Order: sequence, then C-alpha cells, then structure tokens
Amino acid sequence: MIYYNINDVIIRDMVESDPEIITHEEHLQGWTHQSIEKYTQRLQDVADGKCVAIVAEYKGNVAGYFNIYPNTMCGLYGGQGFPELIDLGVLKKYRNQGIGSLLIQVAEDIARKYADTVVIGVGLHRDYGAAQRMYVKHGYIPDGSGLWWKGKVLEPYADLQNDDEVALYFSKKL
Repeated sequence: MIYYNINDVIIRDMVESDPEIITHEEHLQGWTHQSIEKYTQRLQDVADGKCVAIVAEYKGNVAGYFNIYPNTMCGLYGGQGFPELIDLGVLKKYRNQGIGSLLIQVAEDIARKYADTVVIGVGLHRDYGAAQRMYVKHGYIPDGSGLWWKGKVLEPYADLQNDDEVALYFSKKL
C-alpha cells in the first residue's frame, strides 16, 4: 500500500527486498551493528498482524523506515491498547529532506486508527540525538515514568550500560 506520494517521496509498506537494501546502506554509513534480521523480523510481524512497517523512498531509493505496533507492551502504556512507533530511521544521505517528518506523519495517521494517543521509546545515546529532537519538535513529551532499560523501569542510582536498550518513553495525543 502507498500512504504518501508527492514530488520525489513515496511512503509505502515495507516489501521483501527492503531489509537487504536497508542493512547494506546502514553498513555503508558505519552502522555495522545493524543486522538484516531486525528488518526481516518486522516483515514477519507484519505477516503475523502485529505491526505495520513502512518505508520511505526518495527519488526511487529506499531512504528510511518506521514501524507501528498497534498495542505496545512496553513503557507506562504497555498492554493498554496504545500504539507504539518503533525504530524511525532515515539514512544519513537522505536527511534534512523532510523524510523523517513525513514518516512520523504517516505513522501517526496509521496509529490514529487504533487509539487517540501514541507512544514511542527513544534511545539516549548520541546516535539518537536527531530522533530525540525530532520527536519533541513533533509534540511528543516524556510520559513521566523515568528511564527504562531492557523493558523495565530503571531504579534510581542503578547501574546500566548506555546501549540501544536504554529508553525514555514519550507520548502524544493525536
């Protein structure tokens, strides 16, 4: 399905060829910790009816991606029927073209079909800096539950590793 098609940008459902393209492009830009399994799992989640996975194309090239899970099981809103937006990514060479904002807009439109509030967990190390700023710019606010690590609230003064499992949850009324 195509959700958006204006000028040089198309936002559509993820297809079978996307995981290999995305992984290859991320490795070229230095994100060598990424694996194709992350994206093939998204496709499996789509097939299982657990999520909607979308991809942005810019001038015919895969440029970014985002995932919408209709019922988050994480964070303060876990298990309460609120959709979660997961894993916004725009390849570095396509940034500052409005693609991330369009992905957020389309994801919110999809999430709106499930509930009037959407949540997102945002990583805290510097690789998430652009995403942190973008979510605030788009009206997301911290949900007040504090820092989460590996799916659980991190207790005050606890030790942790600043990895991709560290998140601060945000929400937005749609």
